Amino acid sequence: MERDGPAAAAFSWYQPASLPRDACVYSSCYCEENIWKLCEYIRNHDQYPLEECYAVFISNERKMIPIWKQQTRPGDGPVIWDYHVILLHVSSGGLSFIYDLDTVLPFPCPFETYVKAAFKSDDDIHPQFRRKFRVIRSDLYLKHFASDRSHMKDSSGNWKEPPPPYPCIETGDSKMNLNDFISMNPEVGWGAIYTLSELVLRFGSKSY
Repeated sequence: MERDGPAAAAFSWYQPASLPRDACVYSSCYCEENIWKLCEYIRNHDQYPLEECYAVFISNERKMIPIWKQQTRPGDGPVIWDYHVILLHVSSGGLSFIYDLDTVLPFPCPFETYVKAAFKSDDDIHPQFRRKFRVIRSDLYLKHFASDRSHMKDSSGNWKEPPPPYPCIETGDSKMNLNDFISMNPEVGWGAIYTLSELVLRFGSKSY
């Protein structure tokens, strides 16, 4: 979504002040923890009201979802993730922004720009690969998410990817509930489940 002239000047008023991408806590292949840490930063630094922010888990029943414009896939093709996690900021100015630490798109990226470039359209995707979205308020994500990182070990107990340097995230009730967040079953976990068109209708400025 290109903007220039007076419209760009007006748009800039709604661009949220944010920490640089390279200042964010980041570990490759631990997107759920990267976004948890970003929520924690927002809460601790009053970056903007925490209630404006949501953790968004992207997956489907087959755990095979295409996302374009990812750093791990140069060029025009998508990455096929089992799941991915991004941050959605619904700003008080009326526009929404996406924070994705694995994208080559701007950080943050206007919601509709990100949707168009990274998700494209379900019309062009086989039904078995269509994405679903679990949208969780950031305060609930910080309170309830837990991971012992066991999903990142192979059958011999070796790490598939180096773990983050900080201790595992856990709650008083759980050491591992990641699957409840990845699941797109509305009967489990926290938050609400959306299709792509429902997500855009709820958080975008127009249907998609």
